[in-house]
Amino acid sequence: MQTRKKFYHPYIIWLFLLTLPSIGLSHPTPDLPVFGSFDSNGTATVMLEIDPRGFASDPEAEPFLTPEIFDELNASSREHLLKQARELVEQSLLVRLGGKDWFLPNFNYQFTERSNEAAEGSIILVEASAELDREHNSTYQIKSKDSSWLDLIFTNRINGIAHRRVNVLFPGEESFVLQLPKVDSPTNPNLSKFTNQGRKEQGSSDIASTLVSFLRQGFVHVLPLGLDHILFVVGIFLLSRKWKPLLFQVSAFTLAHTLTLGMATVGWVSVPSTIVEPIIAGSIAFIALENIFYPKYQARRLLVVFFFGLIHGLGFAGALSELSLDPTVLLISLVGFNLGVEGGQLAVILLAFIGVYPFKDEQKYRRAVVVPVSLGIAGLGLYWMIERIVG
Repeated sequence: MQTRKKFYHPYIIWLFLLTLPSIGLSHPTPDLPVFGSFDSNGTATVMLEIDPRGFASDPEAEPFLTPEIFDELNASSREHLLKQARELVEQSLLVRLGGKDWFLPNFNYQFTERSNEAAEGSIILVEASAELDREHNSTYQIKSKDSSWLDLIFTNRINGIAHRRVNVLFPGEESFVLQLPKVDSPTNPNLSKFTNQGRKEQGSSDIASTLVSFLRQGFVHVLPLGLDHILFVVGIFLLSRKWKPLLFQVSAFTLAHTLTLGMATVGWVSVPSTIVEPIIAGSIAFIALENIFYPKYQARRLLVVFFFGLIHGLGFAGALSELSLDPTVLLISLVGFNLGVEGGQLAVILLAFIGVYPFKDEQKYRRAVVVPVSLGIAGLGLYWMIERIVG
């Protein structure tokens, strides 16, 4: 009896750890891009494109608001979406000009077509925009409020030229201070210095800042927010603790989702989330069930992991594909985000190794950890798959 008690104690802990995060989101929520546009004639605009999927409990599983779906909404439903958008902005964003007090601009809320042509379909988004008075103001910042539950992405254009420094802000964080050109004339020499010479002088720091910002975002999109990705990686880990099978599987998975993440981000591949998300959920269940019914590592496992890795890459692509970034900035952001994803993935594997370290006997390890945890993962995966298909 003593052996039995000791044997099943870790099993209870594993089930608790699996159940606890399942009450949260199964996939990261969409980001909230904040676009600033500043011209030498004094015109200034701050705009947010809000994806209505962000109002759902599982945003990535929701369909985009296509023209067909939008046409079916009555006036009350449309007004409710606008109200949700106003509430989201009020609890997420503050703006500061010239180092003065933080404030929320008097935004205008309306429906408009998605401006990013790389996105799948003709999608309607809620758009918030405001004209800001920049007279006597030389700097611009935004702040993500403590009450925010979305990442804010700080991206700007000066006279139509994309600024190469982009920030991803978590709740409570402030953006870097963007230096604005003086409002004199279109031939203002200060503006020329800012857009050309100033860019060269600060190019390296801009690149490093953007790289680190998206690296951090990629990590967080896996750990702790990407529960479905976490469970898939744990499913890979559970088949074998030997380094060769684990290395081969992780490498295949990394290569696959890197390919589709890059291709989807630049618009070469586009698959609706209504197809991608159920398959991602199904992949979690499939890998977990394989651990139970096919316990020995085989070469075909690599093909399975690679295929599902392609799908997971499409799921991650939403974090970058909807941003209209300068090509150089997009490449830097993509590299940083992907490195962050890999860092999060390695952290999950490290935590898994630590979690199973007490189990030296392989048979006990399989009975106490591999089988029950795989069953729990498969159950969550099947639940999400059905939810995403039906819902």
